[in-house]
Amino acid sequence: MTHVLDPTALGDVPGPPPRGAPDAFADVTRSDAAFRAFLHGLPGVDQVGAEARAAQLGTRSIKTTAKAWAIDTAISMVDLTTLEGADTPGKVRSLAAKARRPDPTDPGCPAVAAVCVYGDLAGVASDALAGTGIHTAAVATAFPSGRASREVKLADVRDAVANGADEIDMVIDRGAFLSGRYLDVFEEVVAVKEACGSAHLKVILETGELRTYDAVRRASWLAMLAGGDFIKTSTGKISPAATLPVCLVMLEAVRDFRAATGVQIGVKPAGGIKTTKDAVKHLVMINEVVGEDWLSPDWFRFGASSLLNDLLLQRQKLRTGHYSGPDHVSVD
Repeated sequence: MTHVLDPTALGDVPGPPPRGAPDAFADVTRSDAAFRAFLHGLPGVDQVGAEARAAQLGTRSIKTTAKAWAIDTAISMVDLTTLEGADTPGKVRSLAAKARRPDPTDPGCPAVAAVCVYGDLAGVASDALAGTGIHTAAVATAFPSGRASREVKLADVRDAVANGADEIDMVIDRGAFLSGRYLDVFEEVVAVKEACGSAHLKVILETGELRTYDAVRRASWLAMLAGGDFIKTSTGKISPAATLPVCLVMLEAVRDFRAATGVQIGVKPAGGIKTTKDAVKHLVMINEVVGEDWLSPDWFRFGASSLLNDLLLQRQKLRTGHYSGPDHVSVD
């Protein structure tokens, strides 16, 4: 059963109508006090229960035919990522080629969902992916720390979009969030969403810095109310990054948000997802927690670099009956 705080219980709150929040939750975001009351009124997360359920779902096994489907589905959900200071246009073009044809020996292998790069290289990726349907994602808003003025963050977003990014991965101000300045964080996400124009917005919570599952749930709701199209676990630059219990909490949040608003939001775990087993555990969790509506790259992504290679090796094992060496797949 879905348990979501009724926003009408807060009554009328003075102030200008907020941008971003669905109509049913408009009053929630009119003041810091109302927003804090709403977020802290969300049902608490049972830490022991969440971790036990995630562990139990992680033990599920799947049969060979289902595994073949799971591997292809996981490949189609990958945001193939390079976010290093030493990135070059040549490396991005190489990554784009791999995104288009992950396994050059098998034209039946699906393409990935997106290539994710820094904003200054978004034009290189966009040109290399033209006509393929593969998205160009760019990190922005002073990724990964988020420590910059709002004007700089918005300029970062606009620059990435102008360069060709059709998806933006932003980071929230964790300092503001952990200080309880929820409305500041909300208003920044709203402003970033506006700066995105037609580009989709993924909101990175950096869950490893949020400390508790309750904070993850609150940050998830904040990002969704502000207009994020996806909520994303991590930058991949700190540990812990994506974990199954955190993903469980975020999936429950998008499930409850759709029940309350009718709006479906995507989820993107990122950081530390390296093996086919890891990916399959997430697909099982999606099916069990939110259902098959989210079993699509439109609604679920893996932020990863090395994951794709393992998926390809496992796919080749199913297709040929034997494992290929690691040199059979390209080095990222």
